[in-house]
Amino acid sequence: MHEIYDKWPEIARESYNYNHKEAGYIGIDHIVFAGMGGSGAIGDIFSSILSKENIHVSLVKGYLLPKTVDSNTLVVTTSISGDTKETLTVLDSAKKLDCKIIAFSSGGKMQEYCTKNHIEFRNISQMHSPRASFAAFLYTMLKVLDPLLRVEKRDVQESISQLENLGKKISSSHLDDENPSLNLAKWINGIPLVYYPWGLQAAAIRFKNSLQENAKLHAITEDVIEACHNGIVSWEKPSNVQPILLRGEEDYVKTKERWEILKEYFRINKIDYFEILSIKGNILSKLINLIYLLDYASIYKAVLSGIDPSPIRSIDYVKSKL
Repeated sequence: MHEIYDKWPEIARESYNYNHKEAGYIGIDHIVFAGMGGSGAIGDIFSSILSKENIHVSLVKGYLLPKTVDSNTLVVTTSISGDTKETLTVLDSAKKLDCKIIAFSSGGKMQEYCTKNHIEFRNISQMHSPRASFAAFLYTMLKVLDPLLRVEKRDVQESISQLENLGKKISSSHLDDENPSLNLAKWINGIPLVYYPWGLQAAAIRFKNSLQENAKLHAITEDVIEACHNGIVSWEKPSNVQPILLRGEEDYVKTKERWEILKEYFRINKIDYFEILSIKGNILSKLINLIYLLDYASIYKAVLSGIDPSPIRSIDYVKSKL
């Protein structure tokens, strides 16, 4: 797994520069991103990217499409394995509606279904595992969906350059005190609670998922503003939960104020916390760099705990029962 992660910057650049056929849809005012796990995290990123555009975005992490799907809707189904039952159900439901569809997978039942039903499909190779294939799928989809996403090419190139810079610090060839992912992994010894601002939700959810899958560790996420109205009360009782503050370099001014209040509260109550600040730049650069740093931290945490991050026996058990 770590060998694939070391190559994420290279994989991202090759995936985006590959001569993919772009999706030629027009008149779309609603995009539905359907996917589970690592595939669902890709939808979270696209939702953040499109948050300031005049287009409605829905995320489906389950079986059911929203009732608002119509002829101006594009349903994007992503299953890295190609066999995710929930996403295949969404694909089948979309086929019966008057909407546009495009699917992404590494093959499997999804490709078979799309070929049989003449649905637009893109095959992307899986690398080691769905979660490790994140960069390949994200940057391929950025290229294919470019006419709809309106992401500036310079922003995409900036995000890849930032990945390359970060890779020099966190890769498996830099196992020293200057590695921020390794330092975070060493700090975690309880249950991480990741506080995030609304714009960085995709990175927080992905980190939670990666800790659960790779390090086999319970993890929690909370919106920092909402937590100040409820979750903060939980700190009045001692526990083995550890707060991680996932901050944006250009957070809203009132959000920055809330971070300072929260840190003061932790200091007064002698609660140790770990602070992570995003890079400066566009939202894609911020999110993919945070995800790279945090994903690698989950791998290092697994290794430090004597755990192989690759097997996911519990997920395999659930899938065997479906």
